[in-house]
Amino acid sequence: MRHALFDPTRHDPRDPNPWLALYLDPSLPIHDGVKRAWLEDCATPSRQWLLPLVRPLARLGIVLVQLLKFVLPRAVSSSRILHRVLARALAWFATPQANWLILRHFHIGANNLAWLNANLAGGRLELDSIRPLALDELRDDIFVRHDVNLYNFLIGLAVAREGLPIIPVPAERIDFAAIPDRGEVPVRLEDMPRGPFNVIDLATAIEFFTPVYALFLPDEDFWRATHSLQLDETIAGYAAQLTGRPEAMLYVNNRHPMVPAATHQGAFRLLLHGLATEVMHALLVRMKEEQEQAGGTSGG
Repeated sequence: MRHALFDPTRHDPRDPNPWLALYLDPSLPIHDGVKRAWLEDCATPSRQWLLPLVRPLARLGIVLVQLLKFVLPRAVSSSRILHRVLARALAWFATPQANWLILRHFHIGANNLAWLNANLAGGRLELDSIRPLALDELRDDIFVRHDVNLYNFLIGLAVAREGLPIIPVPAERIDFAAIPDRGEVPVRLEDMPRGPFNVIDLATAIEFFTPVYALFLPDEDFWRATHSLQLDETIAGYAAQLTGRPEAMLYVNNRHPMVPAATHQGAFRLLLHGLATEVMHALLVRMKEEQEQAGGTSGG
């Protein structure tokens, strides 16, 4: 898609391309393919023209749904229907970049937790391995399982460590077996649907889906899902304490899990969550490469 977006030879000093500037900026540690796909998705017409219309309507929809749930708590609750709708709609309408980033997110999120499990709990915690290879696999309650898995990990880790503080571990002793080389995962952008209606960018798609999410989940499940986004700070804090490298915290914007944000902000914060997860994964890939270059062992 529009490779000129990232071609520095086409730079016009009188009319600089903001996407080119962001792509060339090295300050954010992130997988190059992810950065390209993310910015391509941001540059779509739907992101520019449709999102400003959808966002306020979607937030109003969330408020109305929650009022309905207050009166009729179980009026419409079906995780099965929810996930079928999400999987089908993504396959039909979302951009290839959006679908790839969504599928990739489950893989790198699972990798990040597996890395923490290995280094903070000796691999003793039983985690739900959530690594879908195709959009149709999202039907298997993947979104809800993703949230539940995170909470179970935090609770299990606290119990396993019995209140012991996290102290820095020498770089050569950190186990990076859970982190793949170069940050690659077994889902490919070129395999994503590319039909005539696959034009809805990631941000707009999430805005569309958030009221649907609120409608088909019990209110407590929806609250748990939206609040889980602020746990980026918790996960990054574990990584920073374990490695002694505070940069793991620098790129987290979903702050303060003990001060829950309003649920109608969930769609935007989900984007921040996706980016924070990618950045942490990229930092772990970098640390693994540094360990290998220093002659250490990666654990696999």
